[in-house]
Amino acid sequence: MTNELTRRGCITWLAAATAASAVSGHAATPGLPIQLHVDLTVDPDREDEMLHAFHNTFVPAASQQPGFIDARMLKLQTALAGAAPQGVNYRFVLTYATEEQRKHWVETKVHQDVWPLIERTLKSKNYTVLLYDSV
Repeated sequence: MTNELTRRGCITWLAAATAASAVSGHAATPGLPIQLHVDLTVDPDREDEMLHAFHNTFVPAASQQPGFIDARMLKLQTALAGAAPQGVNYRFVLTYATEEQRKHWVETKVHQDVWPLIERTLKSKNYTVLLYDSV
C-alpha cells in the first residue's frame, strides 16, 4: 500500500509538472524542474544569523508557494578540482517545478520580506546567480 501511494504521488506530481511546463512554454525537458544556484559570500560573523533565517523563515515561506520542490543551503568545504569562486563560502540552491513559478515567488511580498534576512548577512550583494534546467 505504501509503495502504491508513493507511486501515485510521483505520477501525480510528474503530470502536474509536465502540464505546468507545457502551458508556460518553458524550454526545459517536460516534467523536470529547474534549479537556481546562487553563490554567496556570507560574513563569517553572521553565519548563524543567516542559517537561522534560512531554516526558520525563508524555507517555511518558500515551501508554501506553488511549484516549490526544495531549498538547500550548502557550505563550501573545499575545492577538489579547479578553484572555488573568490570569497564564496555558501551556495543556495532553490528547486521549483518551473521557472515561471519561481519568478512568481520572487515577485511576492513574502519573498520581498524574507530574502533580505539572508542578504543582509552577506559581505557583498554582487553574487552569481545561475539557472539550470533538469535534463
